[in-house]
Amino acid sequence: MDLRFSDADHDFRARARDWLASHVPNRARPAHGSDAAQFDRDWQRKLFDHGWAGVAWPSDYGGLGLSGLQQVIWYEELARARAPHHINTCYIGLMHAGPTLIARGSEAHKAFHLPRILKGEAIWCQGFSEPNAGSDLAALKTRGVVDGDHLVVNGTKMWTTDAQHADFQELLIRTGEDGTRHKGLTWVIADMRTPGIDVKPIRTMLGDGHVNMVFYDDVRIPLENVVGGVDSGWSTAMATLSFERGLGFIGDQLELYERVNRAIDLAQKTRIEDGRLAIEDDGIAQRLAALKADCIAIRAMTLADIAETDRSGMPGPKGSMMKLLVTTTHKALSEVVGEILGLSFLEFDGDRTAHPWTYDFLWSWVFSISGGTSEIQREITADRVLGLPRSR
Repeated sequence: MDLRFSDADHDFRARARDWLASHVPNRARPAHGSDAAQFDRDWQRKLFDHGWAGVAWPSDYGGLGLSGLQQVIWYEELARARAPHHINTCYIGLMHAGPTLIARGSEAHKAFHLPRILKGEAIWCQGFSEPNAGSDLAALKTRGVVDGDHLVVNGTKMWTTDAQHADFQELLIRTGEDGTRHKGLTWVIADMRTPGIDVKPIRTMLGDGHVNMVFYDDVRIPLENVVGGVDSGWSTAMATLSFERGLGFIGDQLELYERVNRAIDLAQKTRIEDGRLAIEDDGIAQRLAALKADCIAIRAMTLADIAETDRSGMPGPKGSMMKLLVTTTHKALSEVVGEILGLSFLEFDGDRTAHPWTYDFLWSWVFSISGGTSEIQREITADRVLGLPRSR
C-alpha cells in the first residue's frame, strides 16, 4: 500500500486550492430553512459548472473518477478553505443515493437521477428510521403492498433530515410478511411530491427544524422505482449504509483536524478565570495536544481505509470504526473548548454563525446517533473488524 502523494496529487492539490480561494462563497450559509437549501443547491451547481462535482463518483457517471488519495486531498482543501462540504441538503444524494444507484440501480435510474444530483437540481432525503425502528432497522413497519405495477405504501418515518426540501427519498419499506425481518424489505425511490406524503418538522436543540416525521397514506410508488428487487432491500440498504459510514464521513474526519487547530488558536488568545491564557494551563494544553495527535492518527487510518476501498471497490466495515473515533474525538474537543470559553460556551440562540463552538457541541450529540449510534458502530467493529464473538 503506497500512501505517498505523487506529482499529480500535488498538482491536483494546487489546482483545488487555487479554485477554492477564488470561489468559496463570501457569505455564511443560512442556518436553516429554504434559504439554506437554496444556498446548497447553488454551491453544488457551481461545483458542477466548474468541473468539481462528484469527486468520489466514477467518471462514467459524471464524477471526477479521482483516486482515493485525491478525494482526501479535495476534502482537506475544502476544510482548509472553510468551504461548504457535503454536510448540507445535497449530502444524501451525493453520498447515499447516488452511490447506491451507481452500484445497484438500473440504467434508467442512473440516467434520470445521477445528473440531477450532481447539478444540485434534486435534493434527496433518507426514509429509513421509524419511531420504533432506528438502530434496529430490520424492525421497521412501514409497509408496501404490490397493487398492479405500483407499491401502495402506508406508515411513518422519523428523523428524516431535510425532507421538507427534498425532491426524492431513498425509502426502505416492508413488503414481506411481518416477522421476516431483513428478508422482507424493499429499497425504493419515492418522489416526495407524490400524493399521500405529509412532512412534519421536528424542532431540535439546535434550534432548527431540519429533521422531520414523514407520514405515508396510500402512497402509490411505481414498481420501476424499486432498487435491488422486491424483498431484497436489506442488501441494498447495507450498501447505502456502507457508503454513508465509509466515504460519507471523510469530510468530517478531515475537517476535525482543522477544528482542533482552531481550538488551539482559541486557547492562545482566550484568558481563563485565573487570568492566564488557556494554552498556559497544563491540563488544557495536554488535552489539545492529545486531540491533535488523535486527528493525525484518524487521518492516517482514513488513508489506509481509502486504499482498501480502492482495492475492493466498496467501503468496508472499518468505516464504522472511523465514525466512532470521529464522534468520540468531536465530543472530547467540545469539552475542552467549553473549559476555555467558560460560561459564554452556554450561550446559544440557534445562530450557528454567532456561536459556532456551542453549535458544534450540540451537533456532536446528533453525530453520535445519526448514521447509526455509537453503540451500533461498536457492535459492527467488534463483529466485522475484530472478529469477536457476538454478545448474547
